[in-house]
Amino acid sequence: MEPPEPLASRSLLLLLLLVAVGRANYPDWWSLAMSHQYASLGSQPVLCASIPGLVPRQLRFCRNYLELMPSVAEGVKLGIQECQHQFRGRRWNCTTVTDKHAIFGPVLEREFNSMRPLPPSHLATRESAFVHAIASAGVGFAVTRACADGSSSVCGCDTKRRRPPGDGWKWGGCSEDYEFGIMVSREFADARENRPDARSAMNRHNNEAGRMSIQDRTHLKCKCHGLSGSCEVKTCWVAQPDFRSIGDHLKDKYDSASEMVVEKHKEARGWVETLRPKYPLFKPPTDRDLIYYERSPNFCDPNSETGSFGTKDRVCNLTSHGIDGCDLLCCGRGHNTRTEKRKDKCHCVFHWCCYVSCQECVRVYDVHTCK
Repeated sequence: MEPPEPLASRSLLLLLLLVAVGRANYPDWWSLAMSHQYASLGSQPVLCASIPGLVPRQLRFCRNYLELMPSVAEGVKLGIQECQHQFRGRRWNCTTVTDKHAIFGPVLEREFNSMRPLPPSHLATRESAFVHAIASAGVGFAVTRACADGSSSVCGCDTKRRRPPGDGWKWGGCSEDYEFGIMVSREFADARENRPDARSAMNRHNNEAGRMSIQDRTHLKCKCHGLSGSCEVKTCWVAQPDFRSIGDHLKDKYDSASEMVVEKHKEARGWVETLRPKYPLFKPPTDRDLIYYERSPNFCDPNSETGSFGTKDRVCNLTSHGIDGCDLLCCGRGHNTRTEKRKDKCHCVFHWCCYVSCQECVRVYDVHTCK
């Protein structure tokens, strides 16, 4: 396991996370604005009350669990990286905006109060559903992992879920307390989703779907002990899944996300918006499925109003007939081809014992980019 980040670096990450929380009407706690203007903050103490924009629930959480906040930030970063991996061949490739607090641009963002607000349709697409789910899952995952590796004194290994051991094995190691990680994600990520509108209802649902992807895939992990590779003693513990499997699962949920319809109801507290499936003949979504209520743009051309960066100059796969192929990714505009020379390792030889020596070869590759 990799060593923890230095305290100064983790404090910087925390500040980058929290300064953005006050921005806009969506949970900007995803918005790790890795900007040079924060470079001097890393060595300063973190005071929750001095961070603008925290709602009372988040402020209480920050004060009570200050040492967990770097793990929350690490989980957001993990979610961003996984989002970019899952959508690397799509027209929307989870591109981040480095010069703004909103890392995903208008796909998720309401513009600041000093600017013309974007209509709600830009906030309720499949892409937004996925990002909510993967970021919430990332927070739960990272906090759980930090508890298990001893990075935090407020949590640790899970001892309450142990049932009688099975034949040939006994409990050992450190079972990961995923319930605590999910609790942290739920408490902090959902803190702003308390409005009686459709967007909050959608966000809460997708946040929870992301967290349930961890719970449903937590499994028993075992290790054998004994001489000469024997398994005289086998110890087992509860472990989270690999985060890539969570990303794969949520990507499948993105592809099969359920479109919803907004309904308004008059209640004692005023008008309340709820969501119902648009197509009642289809199987209704469960709490493990992703939901949305606005159609996505095609992301072919740059459009600041829809959050599209376009696909011009994106690398495409000439031989693929899928969305990453030049026909679909380039939206019918065609593609350019250039050659690149790259240095690769070649003629590798294994030497006993025990190293590999390689030569360096220059190879020519065709690179295809969208017009």
